[in-house]
Parts: sequence; structure tokens; C-alpha cells
Amino acid sequence: MTLVCSAATTAYASQLVVLFAAALLSGCGSEPAPKPAEPVAVIPAEPEFPADVQAAAEALLGSETKVLAFGDLAKTGKQQLLAANLVPKSPKNDITGTIVTRTVIAENDNGQWAELFRGDEYLKNAKGYLGLTPLAPVSGWRVQFERDPVQGLTLYLTPVTGMEDKHVLPIGVRWNPKNKRYQSLDRTYQQFLLESPSLTTQRSQLK
Repeated sequence: MTLVCSAATTAYASQLVVLFAAALLSGCGSEPAPKPAEPVAVIPAEPEFPADVQAAAEALLGSETKVLAFGDLAKTGKQQLLAANLVPKSPKNDITGTIVTRTVIAENDNGQWAELFRGDEYLKNAKGYLGLTPLAPVSGWRVQFERDPVQGLTLYLTPVTGMEDKHVLPIGVRWNPKNKRYQSLDRTYQQFLLESPSLTTQRSQLK
């Protein structure tokens, strides 16, 4: 008798387990599937400089051009841009700072952009080669600049020779309000230097 009751009890318990599991499965199936997350709208970043300024820079230096500064750079009331072709960083190029192969300063004159200064193998303006320009062609420059509320933009260009030399002083370039053009500065960065029509006659006279 005891054995019969035990068998019946075991069978009944097994039935309860099956019914309980079926109820769980039924309950799980009745719940709605979770909704996928709503896609997040990607808002494009605002360009750092106006599109027409970037277009003007590319017209001067090509498509791989970055605008570095824009505005009344010379404190003349006219819009100017500073742009350059940057050298990308690599294990072989670990020189600190912004390294460029070419750089220009241009001015918006009644809707037309006119180049005022160019630094490529040499430093030049419309009058010739700037004072202190190296006689040997330069393949790259380290570019630094600062903007003063009175004097405007001062550009500092250091020749890059393949290895960093902390003893090479940068060449300063700033707008000369008297001569109305960008000229290089002497080593005190206070006095402007004359241009030279050719490298062979290059001088460093003050003006």
C-alpha cells in the first residue's frame, strides 16, 4: 500500500511540474517583444569657417587645404584668410607643431580673393623675397601664429630640415600698415625688413 501511494504521489508531482512549466512558457510568449531603439539623428558638425572661405583657400592651394585663421587679420577692416597644406603626422614625422609645405595669406577685395603672402620653398610677397628667407629652398615649415587686438596676425615660420632643431629661430611675418603689405620682422620682432627682388641680392635692411 505504501508503495502504491508513493508511485501515485510521484506521478502527480510530475504532472504538476509539467503544468507549471507550460504555464511559464505560455506567460513568456504572451509578453510583447521589446521594441528596437529609436535611431539617433546624426547632426553634422558646423564647419569651422564659412564655405566660401574654404573654397577660396582651395582655389589658392588645392583641395588638400586647411584654413587656419580667418577675419580681420591685419586690422584693416578687410577679411583675410590664412591657409596651408598640412603635412600629416607619421612615425617618420614626429616634429612638434603644425608642419606645412605651403601657406598663404589672402584678402577679400570686393568679392575677389587676392594673395598677399606666400610661403612655399621661399617666403614672398608681391614685391619679392622677404628678409631672412633662407637661400636654400625649404621643403616644409613649422607654422605658429598669434592674433593681437591692435597689431593683428603675426605669423612665425620655422624651416623644417627633417629633424627638429630648437636653435633655429622662427621668421616673423606681420602686416606693415605703413607699406600696406606683409613683411618679415627682424630678430627682435619689432622692425620690418625690406624685400629683395632676387635671392642673390637679398638684404636685411630695416624699413
